[in-house]
Amino acid sequence: MALQAFTLFHVAISLIGIASGFVVVFGLIGSQRLDRWSAVFLTTTVLASLTGFMFPFHGFLPSYGVGIVSLIVLAPTIFARYKRRLAGGWRRTYVIGAVIALYLNFFVLIVQLFVKVPALKAMAPTQTELPFKIAQAVALTAFLVLGILATTRFRDEPAVINQAKSKAVRAA
Repeated sequence: MALQAFTLFHVAISLIGIASGFVVVFGLIGSQRLDRWSAVFLTTTVLASLTGFMFPFHGFLPSYGVGIVSLIVLAPTIFARYKRRLAGGWRRTYVIGAVIALYLNFFVLIVQLFVKVPALKAMAPTQTELPFKIAQAVALTAFLVLGILATTRFRDEPAVINQAKSKAVRAA
């Protein structure tokens, strides 16, 4: 019973991470920071990665590798967003890291769908079959496009806005 509740919690935060991640990435494409959505995305993505290690499995699983890579990507992404406040090259670091973190979550979602949904499992029971490869290739291509769009469209804020923010921070 406790494992079912934990699994439900893990799935819920993973799906919240994916949904909020798409909001964030499309915000970046529209040159919007979306601070609250970013906080939800980054928090739930870290939690999803961490809780993935807490399931009672033995040995090293591929999902552990994805979780490790996700946490490695998230470290500079969070640093760029909150410590460096998207200044200079950290802006691009944040955008690229956010897109990669979202892609990794989505990659795992596709894997889980092919494991749990009977129709998909029938098409690719070992996940080495063409339907699985096509789904992953389409996802990777879509995320590459989203990453390029987000990186090129999420530009530095105008100097006037930056100056006003600096004054407000100093006044506080």
